[in-house]
Amino acid sequence: MLENMELVRIESGEAGTFGVLSLDGQVFCLTLEPPDRGNAVGESCVPAGRYQCRRVNSPRFGNTFEVAGVPGRTHILFHRGNVAADTSGCVLLGSRFGVVGRSRAVLDSGHAFAAFLERCAGQDRFDLTIRKAYGEGTWTPSA
Repeated sequence: MLENMELVRIESGEAGTFGVLSLDGQVFCLTLEPPDRGNAVGESCVPAGRYQCRRVNSPRFGNTFEVAGVPGRTHILFHRGNVAADTSGCVLLGSRFGVVGRSRAVLDSGHAFAAFLERCAGQDRFDLTIRKAYGEGTWTPSA
C-alpha cells in the first residue's frame, strides 16, 4: 500500500511546471504540468494542496489515476507525454529532463508511466500532496 505520494515542484515558467514525484519518501520520477494559470480548466497546473487520487479508465489514456477534489476541475490525469503542449492540465510523468524540438520536456515518459502503474498495482486510491520547493521561504544556495 502506498503510504505517501508527494509532488514537489522545482520550477515553474512558460515552458511548464516541472517537479519530482516521490512515493513513500523515495524519488520515483519527474513530472511536467502546464504553467500556473490560476487553476484555469485545461490550461493550468493543479494548485498546491492535498488531494485523493483514484483509479480510472480513461477513453484516451487507458488505466490511470485521476487527481480528484481540485476546485472547479475534473479529469486531471497522470499520463504519458513529453512537453506542456501534451497536457491539458494533467500531470505528465518522465524519467529525465530534456528537450523535444524547441520545448523543454520530460523524457522516457512511456517507461516512467508504466513503472508508475506497476508501483500502484493493487491500489484503487492514494493521497497526493503537491507543494512547491521554490519561492518565498525556501532554501537557496548562497553565492
